[in-house]
Amino acid sequence: MVEVKKKDNESFESLLRRFNRKIQQSGVLIRARRIRFFEAPKSRNLQKVAARRRSQIRAQKEELKKMGKPVPARRYGRR
Repeated sequence: MVEVKKKDNESFESLLRRFNRKIQQSGVLIRARRIRFFEAPKSRNLQKVAARRRSQIRAQKEELKKMGKPVPARRYGRR
């Protein structure tokens, strides 16, 4: 845990700057980002299902392009 104490006659900006520097040096942000964006590895079965789904979507888009129809916009998340 990073702790910074205010010195005599120190402005808030310099205190904040020192605190930010300490956090950068300690590596807290790097660890937090690593945890935040971590994805658990998928099982082989789930990987195959996802790959099959992607290939089907890709094939559908190619078919629509060949027929000259507009390709639907990508939806994010579940609906």
